[in-house]
Amino acid sequence: MNTHPQHIAVIMDGNGRWAKKRLMPRTVGHARGVANVRHIVKAAHAMGLRYLTLFAFSSENWRRPPDEVSALMGLFLQYLESEVAEMKAAGIRLRVIGDRSAFAPLLQSRIDQAEQDTVHNTGLNLTIAANYGGQWDVLTAVRAWQAAHPDRSLQELDPAGLAKHLSTADLPDPELLIRTGGESRISNFLLWQTAYTELYFTDLHWPDFDDAALVKALQWYGQRVRRFGRTDEQVQHPKAAEDSPTSDLVIRNGIKIG
Repeated sequence: MNTHPQHIAVIMDGNGRWAKKRLMPRTVGHARGVANVRHIVKAAHAMGLRYLTLFAFSSENWRRPPDEVSALMGLFLQYLESEVAEMKAAGIRLRVIGDRSAFAPLLQSRIDQAEQDTVHNTGLNLTIAANYGGQWDVLTAVRAWQAAHPDRSLQELDPAGLAKHLSTADLPDPELLIRTGGESRISNFLLWQTAYTELYFTDLHWPDFDDAALVKALQWYGQRVRRFGRTDEQVQHPKAAEDSPTSDLVIRNGIKIG
């Protein structure tokens, strides 16, 4: 059985369908979704979680109708302006990952200010992924590595070297990824970082995902056996695994296969 995860990532899906089911505009669903972000962040902080990463807006979401995109940007700005003071007081650190260059200057400024205002907080680390895509993250990391090592060949780039240039370089990889809304895919979210993450899918739309639903996901995670390429016996008896002939390959070298 697993202990409490350090890092939970969430794909907050189903806002529009939540609203449609109630014969409301999709924008109402997004507004309720933002309200639930506030609720779940407080719950995660109270539970003592160390890292929470929320997928707010993907690089593909620009394809949505312009009025919906505009509403989402407005809600993001509103969230930053209304929540940062409380986060600062509560000891929550906020950071935003993704390509900010497409955002309006005012939104970019508010993001920068929010990060500066909470940078010294030591409680929950809240990360918002906005205009983010996992493929963009990996490609950007490769380019950053090459820029930092102009005299070296890409043949010398290894996983550890690439990971140092990801947007989440100073965060542990998530142990648990939750997706609401009934879909069973990760939609270009943290592709590198979720290589060995436990994936939990629920039919609940994001506005309906409450404390009890979060606890249920954590309980599910607690029953998972995280092998990282090893057998159940190796996980249950780690000392014996270290003494086995294959331990150098699987454990000491940190190669995660299987």
